[in-house]
Amino acid sequence: MGEALWDVLPEGKKIGGAPANFAYHVSQFGLPSCVVSAIGDDPLGHEIVENFTSKGLTHQIEEVPYPTGTVQVVVDQAGVPQYEIKENVAWDNIPYTAQLEQLAERTTAVCFGSLAQRNAVSRNTINRFLDAIPTENNPLIVFDVNLRQGFYNKEILCESMRRCNILKINDEELETVSGMFGYPGIDFQDKCWILLGKYNLKMLILTCGINGSYVFTPGNVSFQPTPKVEVADTVGAGDSFTAAFISNILKGKSVSEAHLCAVRTSAYVCTKKGAMPLLPAELTD
Repeated sequence: MGEALWDVLPEGKKIGGAPANFAYHVSQFGLPSCVVSAIGDDPLGHEIVENFTSKGLTHQIEEVPYPTGTVQVVVDQAGVPQYEIKENVAWDNIPYTAQLEQLAERTTAVCFGSLAQRNAVSRNTINRFLDAIPTENNPLIVFDVNLRQGFYNKEILCESMRRCNILKINDEELETVSGMFGYPGIDFQDKCWILLGKYNLKMLILTCGINGSYVFTPGNVSFQPTPKVEVADTVGAGDSFTAAFISNILKGKSVSEAHLCAVRTSAYVCTKKGAMPLLPAELTD
C-alpha cells in the first residue's frame, strides 16, 4: 500500500510506484494480491485503474480531490534511475475506509514504504491498516525503506521499524539510517544485526546492487551474489525482489530458496524496460 503513479521515462510514461510493482509481481507468483492507493479524477488516474484491471490486478484505489501522482525519471548511462517526485498528489491522501478495514482482517502480508508516509493522511491510513491486521494471521509486515528526495525523517523510520517484522533496505539507505540512529562507522553486517535485534525483526533484507544481497534472520545470514545480466534499467527491480521473496516465504519455501528466487527475479526485471514485465514460468512455478 502506498503510492500509485506514473513514471515519466525518456521513452514515455509507465505505471510505477512500489505498491503496484510489489502486488503485480506477487500475483505473478499465483497469490492473491491487492494494490491500495489513491488517484485523482483525471485521465492519468483513470488510466491507472484501467491498466490494473487489464493486468487482472485487484485494487482498492480511492478517488480523491488531488491530481494523480507523477514522477519524472531520468536514467543515467549505467541504467540507474533518478527521480523527481511531485508533491501534494492523490497518493499522499489515501483515506481509511470500511473496505480497507475489511481487507486488513484477511491480510497475511503487507508491504509499505517510507515515501508514502511523507503526508500525514496516508501515514495515518497505513498505520491504522497495520493495527487492524489480526495478529493470529501471523502476518508478514514488510517495511521497504525508500528514501527519496528527503521525504523521510527519523520519527517515521523508527515508527515503521517498530511496526514491521521484516525490514528491506539497500546499502545506501543503511548508511543513511545508521548515521541518523547514531551508529555510523561500524561494519555493515553489525549494523544489520543491531537493527534486527533492536526492533525484534523476523528478517532483515539488505540489497547491495552488484555486490549481492543478504537476508539476516536471528542467528543466521543468507548471501546471494547478483547475477551478471545486460541491464535495460533498474526501475522496479527492488520491488520485484521483495515480491518474489515474500511470495516464496508464504508458499512455505526456506529463506535460502526464497532468497535465490528473489535474486533471479530482480535480475530478470533489470533486463527489461519498466517495472512490470511478465515473468517467465521458470521463475514463478
